[in-house]
This record gives sequence, structure tokens and C-alpha cells, in this order.
Amino acid sequence: MVQLLWKNGSANQTLITLLENCKSMSEFKKIQAFFITSGLSQHHPFASRLLYFSAVSCWGDMDHSYRIFLQIPSPTIYNWNSIIRGFSKGKNPNPSVSVFVKMLRFGVWPDHLTYPFVAKAVARMSELQLGQAVHCRVAKEGLWLDRFIANSLIHMYGSCGEIGSARKVFDEMPMRNSVSWNSMLDGYAKCGDLGSAHQVFESMPERDVVSWSSMIDGCVKGGEYGVALAIFGRMRVVGPKANEVTMVSVLCACAHLGALEQGREMHQYMVDKALPFTLALRTSLVDMYAKCGAIEEAIAVFREVPTDQTDVLMWNAIIGGLATHGQVRDSLELFKEMEVQGLGVAPDEITYLCLLSACAHGGFINEAWHLFKSLERSKGMAPKSEHYACMVDVLSRAGRLAEAYDFIAQMPIKPTPSMLGALLNGCMNHRRFDLAERVGRKLIELEPDHDGRYIGLSNVYAGVKLWDDARTMREAMERRGVKKLPGFSFVEVLGTLHRFIAHDKTHQESDQIYMVLNTIVRQMVVDVDFETQKHGFYDIQL
Repeated sequence: MVQLLWKNGSANQTLITLLENCKSMSEFKKIQAFFITSGLSQHHPFASRLLYFSAVSCWGDMDHSYRIFLQIPSPTIYNWNSIIRGFSKGKNPNPSVSVFVKMLRFGVWPDHLTYPFVAKAVARMSELQLGQAVHCRVAKEGLWLDRFIANSLIHMYGSCGEIGSARKVFDEMPMRNSVSWNSMLDGYAKCGDLGSAHQVFESMPERDVVSWSSMIDGCVKGGEYGVALAIFGRMRVVGPKANEVTMVSVLCACAHLGALEQGREMHQYMVDKALPFTLALRTSLVDMYAKCGAIEEAIAVFREVPTDQTDVLMWNAIIGGLATHGQVRDSLELFKEMEVQGLGVAPDEITYLCLLSACAHGGFINEAWHLFKSLERSKGMAPKSEHYACMVDVLSRAGRLAEAYDFIAQMPIKPTPSMLGALLNGCMNHRRFDLAERVGRKLIELEPDHDGRYIGLSNVYAGVKLWDDARTMREAMERRGVKKLPGFSFVEVLGTLHRFIAHDKTHQESDQIYMVLNTIVRQMVVDVDFETQKHGFYDIQL
């Protein structure tokens, strides 16, 4: 009967139809149980199809897939590739390489599909030496001219930071396709070589949405937010329709620049182009609105998402946004809402970091201690240096400097510059210049090439009118060749960003700007210590 079904193809077609309509692992197991009880699961083609769908589907379970794999008496290269591919895209890609090695030991010869899956796993592991070993096998087997394999090697080397080897593979390809160009572009962008990335981008025979998205994302990760928005503006004119990846990067650029009007324009673009509002896009919108000062719009976007469809990233975005806007009580209440609703969304280290930062700015010492101790008791989590720095900030801002000092001394980790910087700020604000001097000197030891550390200690001496010592710190900074980087700010007017630094007169409307600024200054009541002004020492935040 089984053989008859197989010959007629009815069982095979039934299996394919059932698997293609499968939406979850529980459904898959029911289908598998049906074929086991029917005796069909012993036939190689059925076992192979069950393995493939279990391993590569978005709902798959690799532990279950591997058990299916082990039950196949003589796995074919198709079966090996299925399990290697499944592991390569899973949470832990390491078993992908282990299975590949096991396959070689069993005497199974890899084909042109095996190596791209292995290369993908190596790329995610960022294991350069392992990647070079894979490349050697490809060369020995004469597969280096295979375009699919070459593209995967370019991506692998780029992900491992070995951009020179990626370029060598790219240059030696007899024929390239859009994947080749996009892989090379993405490799340069990941390595922070935006100049070379731009060259590749402009040299491409054709650019698809992946090309534009990679270039924009590279600029965002390289801190070139204005350039990223400019490229997106060009994409809107001559390029393809943006996708989720593009818009996440663009919204991130708007958030960093505080470009609210442009952020709203991007939101409208997504509506006009009927882009699906995925959870990642909604989270990016919440983050953008919060960082651009529109916290009510951030809350509105957050509340549009059913609570059972949220994740910890979205909760972190809104909790952190409320904290940044000084709405500390609201952020703590939202955290309670997250915990009590039984959504299956557990807080992570970032959640606690947002909450501790909120407590620092709001002066909520008891709440901060409760959160910190909760983090210590949490399973699978432990306080990191950033959490310790936040606790130091909480205590220092509240003037509990001795407690902050003892907290640092008793930590299980070494003090970081951010911890000591928070303590120094607290000492300056509460005029504990004796302790501030010790902390300031330690900061210079830790970061001798950081301009703010010298200026910070110079301000400590200026605070107690030790002008010679203050000048000595400035001179020490100059002798070491440390230059003070000028701060700058962005002002958005009618959707256009304008960049300013101190004493900047490069703007085309500079005369009018300074006229208004001088009018504002004259209306201000300025009370500056004359001697401090005379020596040019000003207290700054580190």
C-alpha cells in the first residue's frame, strides 16, 4: 500500500501540501505523527522532507530536526545540507560547523550548496581562522569559481573584519551579480570603511533595495547620520521602494539627529507606501519620537500595538523614552505593567539600565536599590559595568558621595571611567573638591588621551581657585597632544538640519542668528564669578 501511494505520488503530494500549510512546531509534530503511524516515515523521501521543513522553517526546532536526522539510516548530501543550513541560521550557529566536520569524517563529499551554509555559520561566529580553513577546502576542491560560494566567502570575510580577503575574492570573480556587489558593499560598511563603501556603491551596475539599505545602514553605524538621510532622499527619487531594513536605519538616523520633522516625514512615507508596520518598525518609531522630544507621539505608537504582540525591545524603547523625558514615575509604572500583565515578556539588562538611569535623574534612591538587587537575583542575568555606573550616578547625584565611594570600592569588578566620571560630577555638584581631585587624577590614569579628563580636573582646581594647578592641567593636556574636540548641536528648522559649534560664523544667516542671540543674552541675568571668567575656567559636565 505504501509503495502504491509513493508510486502514484499521492502521499508525497499530501505531505508537501500539509507541510507548506504548517504554521507551528505543534502542527508539524501532528503531521509527523500521522506519517509515523502510517509507516511512511521510514521511507527516505518522506524523512528528507520532514527534516527539511523542520530545519529551515521559521517555526522550526533544531533539536527536534537533529533527532529526525539521526533516525535517517544513510543521510544523503541533501539531508546533511538541510541540517547544516538549519543550524547556520539558528540562535547558535556553532553546531553547523560541527555537523560539517562530522559529515567529512563520514566520507560524505560536500557540494556547491554545503559551503555557503557553512560560510554563513562562520560569518555569524566571526571566526576568521575557521573561515580561512573553509576557503582552503573550497580552493582544493576547485569550487572557488562558483559564484554562489564566492558570494558567501565575501560575506564571511566581511563579517570577520578581513575586508582585504573579501576584496580579493571579489576581484577574482569572473562574473559578478547583484549579490556579489551587495556583499562587498556590506563588508566595507561593516568594517567602517565608508569611503570604499561609497566607491563600490557608485560603481555598481545596478542598485536594488539591499544596496541602498546597506549603504544607509553603514552610514548610520559610522555616525554619518546626515549622509544617511541624504542617501535616502536620493533613493526616494531614483531608487526602489524602501523596505523594513531601510526604514529602521533611516529612523535611527533621525533619532540620533533629533530631526523630528524628518522623522514624521519618514513615518508618513511608510503609510503612503503601505509598508507593513512590523514590530521592529514600530519599535524604531517609538525610539525616534522619544529621542526627538515627542514623547506623546512615542506613547501613541506604543499603545497602538496589542500588548500580547510586544517584545522587550519595544518596552525598553518606551521605558527609556519616558525616563529621558524626566517622567520617572511613569517609566516605573510602565515597568510594573510589563511585569504584572503576564505577557511572557521578561525584562533584560537594558530594561534595568533604562530604569536605573531614570532613578538617577529623578533622585529615586530606594527604587534604584530595589531594581539593582532584583537584577542581582534574576536568573540568567547579572549587573554589568553600566548598571554599576548607574548606581554610582544615583548616589552621586543625591549627594551620598561616601556611599558611592564605598559602593565602588566593594564592587566585584574594576571601576570604569563612566563610574568615576559619575562620581566626579557628583563631587563637583556637591562641592566635595577634596574627593573630586582624587577621582579626577584616577580618571586621567585610566584615560590619558581623553580631553574631558584633563578639563574635568582643571575645573576641580578652578572650583577652589587653585589657578596655577588648573593651568598646569591644561598645559599637561597640550604636552600630551590631546586636543579638545569642539561640541556641536543641530537645530531643525522646517525639516532642514543646521549644525553649529561655538563661535561658528559659517552659516549663511550668521549675522541674523548672532543678532537674535545677543538680544537673548542681554535679557539674561548672568552671575559669573569675575575671577573664574578672567582665567577662562568653566565647569562642564563629563
